[in-house]
Amino acid sequence: MKSNKPSRFALSPPAGSPLLTLLVFFLVGITPAEADIYKYIDKYGRVHLTDKPEHTGYRIWVKTFRSAARSNYRRSAGIGSNKKNRARFSLLIAKAAHRYQLPDALLHAVITAESAYNPLAVSHKGAVGLMQLMPDTARRYGVRNLTDPMANLQGGSRYLRDLLRLFKQNLRLALAAYNAGENAVIRHGYKIPPYQETQLYVEKVLQYYRQYQAVL
Repeated sequence: MKSNKPSRFALSPPAGSPLLTLLVFFLVGITPAEADIYKYIDKYGRVHLTDKPEHTGYRIWVKTFRSAARSNYRRSAGIGSNKKNRARFSLLIAKAAHRYQLPDALLHAVITAESAYNPLAVSHKGAVGLMQLMPDTARRYGVRNLTDPMANLQGGSRYLRDLLRLFKQNLRLALAAYNAGENAVIRHGYKIPPYQETQLYVEKVLQYYRQYQAVL
């Protein structure tokens, strides 16, 4: 049976060439189809590589085939594929929705799009947890442990509520700001920024929102 213990090591020289990438897979002990490789450069300039990042300082370095396939499946999957995880966090989500006066269905939609209910999810940009909080946003809302589901939900829900207030309850703009940042929306004349990722994100969340409204 293969161990789930994270594989990691440190390198002194810069990491980047295709040959070094193959060497990394050999030393870490995984094949390119198995797991993403994350990179972190410490204060001494050493490059740390691992397949299981332990803090938000790590950034994705190599995205592997199986991981990409899982990501593509999650983007194309409907809300029915998340029933088990949805049930696991439904009570916490309901509490956060009630506290910040948000529809349950909206929080479920954002969480589905952001993390597919994975409280340990880490994006390539460093966003963490169920609602994929960036470290700066987490600090703004007093969230210390980004992988704690309750703390992450409270911070993300409060942030979404504040965005709705900022953009006068315009859900499309609030969702665009959740994805790209409120300054990006303001900079583009209080319109959805012309970023393909953000435009697709808004439509995806709204689609999930309609679906959840019908079942919750």
